[in-house]
Amino acid sequence: MPAPAPQASCLLVPLRNGRANPTSRQDACAPRVCYPCRMSLSGAERIRTSLNHRLPDRVPIDFGSTSVSGMHVSCVAALRRHYGFESKPVKAIDPGQMLGEIDEELKAAIGIDTEGVFRRMTRFGFPAADWKPWRMPDGLEILVPGRFTTTTDENGDILLHPQGDVSARPSACMPEGGYFFDSIIRQPPIDEERLDPRDNLEEFGPISDEELGHLEKEVRRAAGTGRAVVANFGGTALGDIANIPGTGLKEPRGIRDITEWYVSIVARPDYVRAVFEGQCRIALTNLERIAARMGDLVDVVNICGTDFGTQSSTFCSVKTFREMWMPYYRRVNDWVHENTRWKTFKHCCGAIEPFIDPFIESGFDILNPVQCSAAGMEPELLKKRYGDRIVFWGGAVDTQQVLPFGSPAEVREQVLRRCEIFSSNGGFVCNTVHNVQARTPVENLVALIDAIHEFNGAAKG
Repeated sequence: MPAPAPQASCLLVPLRNGRANPTSRQDACAPRVCYPCRMSLSGAERIRTSLNHRLPDRVPIDFGSTSVSGMHVSCVAALRRHYGFESKPVKAIDPGQMLGEIDEELKAAIGIDTEGVFRRMTRFGFPAADWKPWRMPDGLEILVPGRFTTTTDENGDILLHPQGDVSARPSACMPEGGYFFDSIIRQPPIDEERLDPRDNLEEFGPISDEELGHLEKEVRRAAGTGRAVVANFGGTALGDIANIPGTGLKEPRGIRDITEWYVSIVARPDYVRAVFEGQCRIALTNLERIAARMGDLVDVVNICGTDFGTQSSTFCSVKTFREMWMPYYRRVNDWVHENTRWKTFKHCCGAIEPFIDPFIESGFDILNPVQCSAAGMEPELLKKRYGDRIVFWGGAVDTQQVLPFGSPAEVREQVLRRCEIFSSNGGFVCNTVHNVQARTPVENLVALIDAIHEFNGAAKG
């Protein structure tokens, strides 16, 4: 939805160093910022305005709408205590990363403008349902899905079993004293003569009526909140290392070792292309069924979390991306844009500045998490070079150093500066650089939230 049009003879308020600065009256304020004549927007309207590279009434905020923009259960619990909310266990809605559900009262306190929709099934092959108590190694009691089933080995490591079946080999491990689960590689012996791309498609297939019904119910619920609906339909992330190990399969087949998968991009490119082709075909069929039921209610669709960057470089060349990934992502994005009004969301960590143009050419509307600490990812450069062509969703504060280890003052300073840079002319949704990790001091989380509110309050004058 476009931002409200300014009225004639309104008070013109262009931004000056990220702050509103009243000047003279004019007959029209576009394209400069005119906060006083902008009505207060709903969360959905605020997100849509920014996604269309226009200035909303304030910087929109996301926490928890995706598996790459959330908070660890311990951080959600700490914020609930800080705000004086009723003490209760937090749901681990992502039982691998141990991301916590941000419930309605905490969303209101933070000022969140998004509402996430997630698939019924977790990536461990059991549904996020029938919640039960579970105690983290540090003693925090949380809620986990009913078929979340663990054992403990002789080292004290906690093992998570696919589909909740303890007779199956564990597919993930939380090291003793840890805070989240890492995938366990269960690579079967590779017989080059018998490798079949269909084995790497085992977890993908036609969406079931049960899953479709769940998604429709959740999308309609989310749309009723007045926030922007961010849908995580799944099935469109090509070669994502979170999916390659097949953590929801009891006996995964094909190429399931992450290192072997990356090697295959060079050593077995035809195999990788065949997997992408099959996955793309299945995904487009599923998206067609999904869009027919709930298309107009969705604002953003999370397409993929496939990473291409390290702290200082990239996993592959831009040429390889263009040859191996781009044709399939373009097909998915083109279908979405031709058949829906959804904006497409691309997560990619690291030093991926050389990939941003190819991402835009592939049809992605949104880039997350905007890792400004990585090489070549300076926020001023990103905004100047790409800010009118792609939305930056994240980047407000570094979650590797500043947020967990800095002072509240340092957190505030970085948040204010990043909001100033990225919010210029719209095209920004405020979120951290990836998920907020366990043991992040609550005073720093509060400094983050307060700084966003401070920036928004100053910008509105």
